[in-house]
Amino acid sequence: MQLAGAAFRDPATPAFPLFGPACAAALLAGVTSCLLLPALPPRWLPGLLLVAMIPLLRAARWRPLGMLLAGAALAGWQAGAALDAQLPRTLQGAVLTVEGRIVELPVHEPRRTRFRFVVDDVATQPAALRGSTLQLAWYGEELQPRQRLQAGSRWQFPLRLRAPRGLRNPGGGDAEKFALAARLAATGFVLEPGLAVRLAAPSGIDAWREAMSARIAVAVPSASSRYVRALALGDTRGLDDFDWARLRAAGLTHLIAISGFHVGLVAGFCALCAAALWWLWPPLARWMPRPFAAGAGALLGAFGYALLTGMAVPTLRTAVMIAALVAARWLRRRLRLVDTLALGCCVLLLLDPLAVLGAGFWLSFAGVAWLLWCLPDAGGKGPRAVAGGFLAAQAVASLGLLPLTVLLFGQASFAGPIANLAAVPWWSLVVVPLALLGVLAETLHAGLGQWSWQAAAWCFDLLWPLLARIADSPLAMAWLPAPRWYALPLALLSAFWLLLPRGLPGRGLALLLWLPLLYPPRELPAPGEVELTVIDVGQGLSVLVRTASHSLLYDMGPAIPDGFDAGERAVIPALHALGVRRLDLAMVSHGDNDHAGGLPAVKAAFPMPLVLAPHGSPVPGNRDCRAGQAWQWDGVRFRVLHPGSEFPYLGNEAACVLRIESAHGNALLAGDIGHYVERKLLSEARTQLRSDVVVVPHHGSDGSSDPGFVTATGAKVALVSSGADNRFRHPRPSVVRHWCEAGAEVLDSARSGAIRVWLGRDGVRLREQRSFHPRPWDAVRRRGETAGLCYAPEFSRP
Repeated sequence: MQLAGAAFRDPATPAFPLFGPACAAALLAGVTSCLLLPALPPRWLPGLLLVAMIPLLRAARWRPLGMLLAGAALAGWQAGAALDAQLPRTLQGAVLTVEGRIVELPVHEPRRTRFRFVVDDVATQPAALRGSTLQLAWYGEELQPRQRLQAGSRWQFPLRLRAPRGLRNPGGGDAEKFALAARLAATGFVLEPGLAVRLAAPSGIDAWREAMSARIAVAVPSASSRYVRALALGDTRGLDDFDWARLRAAGLTHLIAISGFHVGLVAGFCALCAAALWWLWPPLARWMPRPFAAGAGALLGAFGYALLTGMAVPTLRTAVMIAALVAARWLRRRLRLVDTLALGCCVLLLLDPLAVLGAGFWLSFAGVAWLLWCLPDAGGKGPRAVAGGFLAAQAVASLGLLPLTVLLFGQASFAGPIANLAAVPWWSLVVVPLALLGVLAETLHAGLGQWSWQAAAWCFDLLWPLLARIADSPLAMAWLPAPRWYALPLALLSAFWLLLPRGLPGRGLALLLWLPLLYPPRELPAPGEVELTVIDVGQGLSVLVRTASHSLLYDMGPAIPDGFDAGERAVIPALHALGVRRLDLAMVSHGDNDHAGGLPAVKAAFPMPLVLAPHGSPVPGNRDCRAGQAWQWDGVRFRVLHPGSEFPYLGNEAACVLRIESAHGNALLAGDIGHYVERKLLSEARTQLRSDVVVVPHHGSDGSSDPGFVTATGAKVALVSSGADNRFRHPRPSVVRHWCEAGAEVLDSARSGAIRVWLGRDGVRLREQRSFHPRPWDAVRRRGETAGLCYAPEFSRP
């Protein structure tokens, strides 16, 4: 039986081993190409591809093609099955009572607890949810009732559910992709916490992990306890957004989560223990040779530790590679590391082709692949050789993974190589072994692990102040605009070129290939032109207005205390992805949370020299927003139409109304004004309402968009910012009808995602994020909704 790689074949074996590097690359290409399609192939096509691949896999020359078809078929089948298992539209918003088990570790926050829940696969449960995985939240001011939500416990909950759906913005996370990769059938919340019933106490591996994490928290009361828990058990619940930002700035996130190196340490320790046991008791060799026993110990340690820490991609990849090496040892075969990596890639993709949707898959395998290619003969002896190999590995990993890091996260850590020089050996060889030793000791007897965990925390604290100082340096992190599709292959080609052996000509020219990635086109308007971007913030509003060299942010979206903050999750990533380096002016239309909640987060990331807000607003600016204010940027004039100096603060009706006048058209941002102010503007400034683009007042509510106001604007494009399935049912059908009958194209961010509009020499141009970057898991398309509420086809869509 052929196992993998060139090492397992004799001279008569075909050129392409079934699980060799060529076939692994083909399998990966097939999976990736299928998931990059705008829509999944028809359901019959994966079956046809699986039939077609069988003769190809049997033929020596065509195995890579067969693996390519297999990858596409498996990805299409798995993705289609996962999407079909999501909550049907008929149950959207329905109240359901379900029973099941809490899996993974619940995340307790001041006002909510988030947890993953697997519904029992029995006839008593709703048919559409049997065996499904749900992402749930329990809201409540008191923490004590929510602390009963423990991993491994069984519960009965009354739930309100919805199919997975998220925001779509440039640079923002894709919640729908995450739900597909995690096989989430629905998201929701516990409707009546008082009716929740715990059916069984915690049990299983997740319960053990949570209990062990709690023991570490008690044994190590210092702040570094959260890092010990993360390094020992993969429990990152104690790390907040500030911690993660610091780790990203220092390039250390790959060390905090359980990495492949940790698995290797555990596997090696278990192998040594097994070998020592066979050495101490020689009669055991009659049952199994000592090398076989050491290999079995390595396997048990690798897969056991991967299971205990959540089976993340890096841990599973390392466990599979260790299994391949042990198998080669048992079969007395010589196995190259590249063949081991290929086998690990094939096994992971065959088990879960949707793993490619996670950043960890690409960073894990790409990092190892770069090291194997650039440092094939690393393995010299002596301190100088080890130090030289370590420095070379850091250089290769930093350069080789930089393109992927920029593409996946929109940022690059220039401090990462420096921080890793100190953190990798210290954390991996000192802190992590101490933390793991504490887990082992505590498992053997309660209380034995305390000294080891405290020693791990003490060693962590020795280095962390230096790493924190590096991360806090202003030069540590650079945010980069979203690149074009061709930037990644050019940057990878440049890295390949730069890492070729010394003496090859033209290495300096390779640096030019980085330009599309590090300096992508920002699509800035020309002088006299203006661009508006309605950022998808859910039920709220945030609009970025840009001229040739200036940026204005109108509102910042909603924020829930200790919960979702649109400023942090949607606005800031969008600004970074669009290449905004500073905000020349911010305007808070009024003090309602759905417009001003994200201001603190945005203000912390982008210093704002001038913030305008209505006089008397509960969220004040450093200058009042008053009718008559006007300024000009790059040939574009800005004018405030409302509120007047004598107008009192009345919430929505006091919202700042901003008119933007360019050489190629006008735009109107009306905040949350209602009929009263709309009619007031009709009587006082009717001619100034004429606009090509209008952000529809108050998210399209019944109390706004007076027919006379709609007619007076003469809008060609009407933009609505609303949340999907919001409880206010915005935008109202009657309001949409008013704008459509007036001749406007109406777009809603809940359906379109972020909406970009250019007023330039080519007229009005539109770009909807969901249609510009179509994805097979897109919730809007799958629900049969069109992005636009009514279309005007004459507008170009770049």
